[in-house]
Amino acid sequence: MGTYPKLSKRALETETPVMIQIQELMRGAKDAVSLAQGVVYWQPPEQALEKIKELVWDPSTSRYGADEGLPELRQALVEKLRRENNLNKSSVMVTAGANQAFVNIVLTLCDPGDSVVMFAPYYFNAYMSFQMTGVTDILVGPSDPKTLHPDVVWLEETLSQNPVPKLVTVVNPGNPSGAFIPELVLQKISDLCKRAGAWLVVDNTYEYFMYDGLKHFCIEDSHIVNLFSFSKVYGMMGWRVGYIAYPEAVDGFGAQLLKVQDNIPICASIIGQRLALYSLEVGPEWIRERVQTLVKNRELLVKALAPLGEDAVKGGEAAIYLWAKLPDKFPDDYEVVKWLVRKHRVIVIPGSASGSPGYVRISFGGLQEADCEAAASRLRKGLEELVRDGMVQEHNGPAAIVY
Repeated sequence: MGTYPKLSKRALETETPVMIQIQELMRGAKDAVSLAQGVVYWQPPEQALEKIKELVWDPSTSRYGADEGLPELRQALVEKLRRENNLNKSSVMVTAGANQAFVNIVLTLCDPGDSVVMFAPYYFNAYMSFQMTGVTDILVGPSDPKTLHPDVVWLEETLSQNPVPKLVTVVNPGNPSGAFIPELVLQKISDLCKRAGAWLVVDNTYEYFMYDGLKHFCIEDSHIVNLFSFSKVYGMMGWRVGYIAYPEAVDGFGAQLLKVQDNIPICASIIGQRLALYSLEVGPEWIRERVQTLVKNRELLVKALAPLGEDAVKGGEAAIYLWAKLPDKFPDDYEVVKWLVRKHRVIVIPGSASGSPGYVRISFGGLQEADCEAAASRLRKGLEELVRDGMVQEHNGPAAIVY
């Protein structure tokens, strides 16, 4: 029987995952619908699923594979990176999802005491990855309030400090912002990092989730690491497959990554890697067709957010998220989230989980159109009531209003 003080300070000081809190709220709310978790409504390609049916009986499926990933999958990924991402000088490691890929990178590149840079609103799991690995000097920079692009002026000033921050990270397209960092801005960030001697880690999980004619891109250099995921693009959330594209020119990088990989998953699941390989064979057009079905969802939810005001809603140009500011009189976004699920049976993510209190993140990827329309209706009704009357509580006595 242990005592609380014997738990690790590192773990105790790491934020509680917001999705665990959201799951607890969902369990306590009958018939609630989620606009919270970053998921897509589709499953992996049917032909890919058919191919792996018999693999459960193949003895190799139950054995360890190469730490860095199945050779045939890694080769296919190298070809994909060259063909689609213009990454020609990158080596590949397959991981158990992009979150694990990020932890691998932090453990490989950072030491406790190093400073690192993120931009609010930041991806909450990346923030936690720093905390739980002992990197506690997390410098959170601002983003442009209109575009949600990282503030490069602030970054330039920050990278001029001594000691120089070890690593800068961005998600492009953005989670939770739903914003897309243009090539000129990302190149400026890269140039600043290179000049200062800092690593740049770019999470490209939503590379195919582009709307309104926007096109995704990657940049490559000896100080840049690119992360990717199969979770959203192929509907493989539960299969846990992601990958790292790291600069092959950096001596020892791969060897140090392998140390980390061998001590966390050893390798990503063999059957998951096989499904990833067969999904790659289907091709990106399969993904793009499904991504375009989300445009209507986005439209429905933008309308649902209208009660917050004309300038309150940002993002949505890429990824699967809208980012919305709550009225100033409701700074406690988590209380608003709890009220929405309790009173209106719809759930979103509080912005405070991403370093931005007073905002909420809305995901438009997890529901098909009819279900999204129903969720949007609940959300709009809730926000209209919030703006008009405050958080009216339901109980047996007279209504109570919380401002």
